[in-house]
Amino acid sequence: MSLDASSPKKPWVLERTLDIIDWHRQASFQGDLTEYRHTFSSSPVEILRHSQASGETHSQGQRDILWEVLQEYGVRGPLLRASQSLYAQTVFACGPQNLTLASSDQVITLRWEDDPSCSAVHDRLTYELEVLRADETVHREESNVTPDQVGSTHSWSWVSNMALECTSHLVRLRSRYNKYVSPWKQKETLTSISRSEVKVFPQDRLFRVGSTVTFCCTVPAGIHFNKIYLSDYNDSKSNTTNIRNQTYTLTVLLNQPSRSSGTDVICETNTSKGLTDFGACAYIGYPPRDRNLTCETRDLKSVECYWIVGGDTHVSLKSQTVYHLLGSPCENGSLGRCEIEEKVDAGERNWKVTAQNILGKVELSDTADVTQRVCLYAPKGTTASTVSARTVTLQWGWTVLQYYRLNITCQVRVSHGETHTIRTFSGAGLSFAVVDGLVPHRSYNVTLRCGTLEHFWRWGDWSTIVKFLTKSDIPDALDVWMQVKANHTFIIWKTPLANQSHGHIIDYEVTWSNPTETGTENRTKVDKNRICLNLDITKEHTVTVTARNVNGSSAPSTIIIPASANISERTSTSWIVGQNGTFKLSWSASASASCGYTVDWSCSLGHCEVDWLKVPLNVTNIRIFSKKLKAGVRYTLSVYACTPGAPTLVERREGYVAEKKIEDDLFKSLRWKQRDSDVEVSWDPVHLREQPAFIQGYVLHCVSINNNNTVSVSTDEPEATSLTATNLNITSYTFIVKARTSAGDGGTTVITATLNSLTGNSLKPVFISLTASFGLLCLITILCTRHWLGIKHKVYPPIPKPVLMGKWPTFLAPTTLRPQLWSAASTMEARNMVHSDSMSPASPGTWVKFCRRTMESPVGALSSTPSKDSKKGKSCTRGAVFPNPSYNPFAQAGGQEFSSGPEGRVGPPSESGADGYQPQSDTFRIKEPAEEQQFFQDLSDNLDSFHEDFCKHRVLPQLLTALEFGNAGSVVPTRWIHTAILHRLEDNMSVVKFLSADRSQLKIIPDIVKMPPPLYRQSHEDTVTAADTNLPSESRPLTDP
Repeated sequence: MSLDASSPKKPWVLERTLDIIDWHRQASFQGDLTEYRHTFSSSPVEILRHSQASGETHSQGQRDILWEVLQEYGVRGPLLRASQSLYAQTVFACGPQNLTLASSDQVITLRWEDDPSCSAVHDRLTYELEVLRADETVHREESNVTPDQVGSTHSWSWVSNMALECTSHLVRLRSRYNKYVSPWKQKETLTSISRSEVKVFPQDRLFRVGSTVTFCCTVPAGIHFNKIYLSDYNDSKSNTTNIRNQTYTLTVLLNQPSRSSGTDVICETNTSKGLTDFGACAYIGYPPRDRNLTCETRDLKSVECYWIVGGDTHVSLKSQTVYHLLGSPCENGSLGRCEIEEKVDAGERNWKVTAQNILGKVELSDTADVTQRVCLYAPKGTTASTVSARTVTLQWGWTVLQYYRLNITCQVRVSHGETHTIRTFSGAGLSFAVVDGLVPHRSYNVTLRCGTLEHFWRWGDWSTIVKFLTKSDIPDALDVWMQVKANHTFIIWKTPLANQSHGHIIDYEVTWSNPTETGTENRTKVDKNRICLNLDITKEHTVTVTARNVNGSSAPSTIIIPASANISERTSTSWIVGQNGTFKLSWSASASASCGYTVDWSCSLGHCEVDWLKVPLNVTNIRIFSKKLKAGVRYTLSVYACTPGAPTLVERREGYVAEKKIEDDLFKSLRWKQRDSDVEVSWDPVHLREQPAFIQGYVLHCVSINNNNTVSVSTDEPEATSLTATNLNITSYTFIVKARTSAGDGGTTVITATLNSLTGNSLKPVFISLTASFGLLCLITILCTRHWLGIKHKVYPPIPKPVLMGKWPTFLAPTTLRPQLWSAASTMEARNMVHSDSMSPASPGTWVKFCRRTMESPVGALSSTPSKDSKKGKSCTRGAVFPNPSYNPFAQAGGQEFSSGPEGRVGPPSESGADGYQPQSDTFRIKEPAEEQQFFQDLSDNLDSFHEDFCKHRVLPQLLTALEFGNAGSVVPTRWIHTAILHRLEDNMSVVKFLSADRSQLKIIPDIVKMPPPLYRQSHEDTVTAADTNLPSESRPLTDP
């Protein structure tokens, strides 16, 4: 500082005294002494007051000079000490003054001045600042003031994370020097927002992504606050606080940019009208993020810089990014390019671009010598001046004349369809190029670009495209191959491509001949790429093919067809599997190969065109790719060696370019066969047409239907046609057969079967034996039936007629005996006859058989000549049940004879009795009289134990028959004789009432009179009495014979 020089001088200050002081002071203090000397002419106290008032800060050395000056002025002792104390008190009173507070958006700016006493501070002075919001300190900071800054106006700024409109902010300030701290001085921001409506702050403000911001909602009294939130943000990340009555804040971390229209801040309140939303808009984005500045020159007169434009700032609607190059604005800065007219001199220079928006600023720089960074403009006026069949001459010019003085290199890109080739040319001021190696009769597109040959920087822009068509030429030589099938030889060649035909192909000429025969050349023309020739397969032939267009014929292509002996040579075939739609084929080099190899492939089955590829001699592996190759189709690949003669087969493969899973129901005629607990499942061989993959084996799954248990068997034999599962349980199974391939198990075919029990299997041979035996017996029976009469005469010869011996009673005279008519009573008698062997009821047809045949007895049976009624089938003669060859009351009747044949018997119809009982018709056959006597004796002892029905219907009829025809009367008890007669009478009583007296005599009396004489005499009285008692009155008179 400088002291006021207008201070009045006092007369008591002697000039000589100041000179002495000057002489004793060091030269470094000369200026200060001179100032004091010329300034003060008053007392020492006045000197001290002026020093304090000036606000000058003195160092320790300056204060020492001051005290020495005061001493030389005569200030000593108490007066000097009082001056020093006054000086110290004046320095400790230093503090801020004249505070002013300003705010804009969310920025608070505080300005203040130092108290004049601060001029005595000789070291750093510190100011403490605090910001309070709702009586809570939200920010604290210190600001240092250096001695040279004391006395000037100071300022301090702070950005609040809350809008200043939300609540008032209090800023207070104090100074600190050594241990002395001045009192606080403060300023407060006052809000002027009306509380009559809901407001959200801040409004339409820009924020940087990653910052933490507090939004507030001020709600008037009487309105209930519900919540405050940001759209597109999760509520769980927000923190709402009530900082004072009716003021609510939301502090949120802005971790994502807003949409172009901004992010809505919504305050939701609850009023009498329901929920109501109030809000504001916040724009959240990024500062510029451009990078990688590069500068160059194109015309050697200006500098053009380009860079990579950063991502979207998301605040372009509120704050556009502004670009400057070396301080000059860039019109196309948003595109990442900027150009400035600047003299281009050799040497490096720093080129700087700035990009700035309200959220931040980025500065890009590039240091380079732009004379070595020349990027040429595109050539101008490019033309194809000269075009031939295989070459073209291109010419162009330059828009910048300086280019003609540069060494230039150019790239010429020649395109045809999707094929592109690039040729490079160089020269000083290069302006033309000759491109060769073109294909005749082909259209091309040509473009070029250039760069400097010396200090090459980068390629310039491409020129406009030039189109031209090369002139036509004769076709190229054809690629010819052969295919032999049976007795036919196919000559095939690939259709020339556009770069091979050199124009439209008119036709093909094919010539073939036998080299061993002269004058046998054949020639034909075709318009397709194949021909079938009927050649003698036992001889070798030479075939030549040429193509013709308007310019002439191509060079001939020749192939030699080998004789059949060479074609049929045997070569083993191996498997091959493709990968990624291609075949990777390799083979061993052949010693016979002299001009390379030919690999051909075609379908193993069916019809498809053969394709081939010719490779050089030093190549023994290739990758075959063709759009015609299909997955799941088996192909045959053959490798032939190219020789001076006919091609020879080297290797042959079969495979799939890609195997496919076999479809279900592969196995035809799937069947099963059980062998004890084993089951064999078999199928027909799988045809190659049904194999989209190599079958590597088969697997059989036997799934039990009851418990889902599975038994699996498999085989690795591709030719197998059956699989056997052993030790299966006797239950129902589902048999599943699959084919194994590298593409997975497929061809699933299912059958269901139920296994037979093992017991049934063991009895099967028995059933077969019984069936065979039964069939044999049936055959014997049929044969015996056809020859029955002869067999019967052999086994049972005819029995002689019985001869009656002795005298017979007169009442049994033959003249009184006539053939008996079948009455109801006699029918019942026949029905009540029993089977003496089994004692079981007879079948309904037994009586018919009994009456129609002669009783099969060793002594014969009774027979009589039938009457008229008997001829009609209504009567028959009853045969003897117990035959008695010595007794036959009909032996002399009317000259009638007995016959043992079956033709003399006609029986009654088979009808059931009144009680439903049907007796058997078979009879006892007791051969010896002694046996007969013994039988009836035993019968008498056992009859009481028999059932009543049994005695009535089986025993009594047999006894009656024995009494009639046999000699059992002497041994049969009397009670049984009576019972037998009464039983016979009872059987006849049912029809007596329907008969006249004469007819009753005929029906009843014969049953009585037919008894043998001894029996008749023994029981005549009892019998007549019983008959008289039981017979009806109309048939009562029985006369004694």
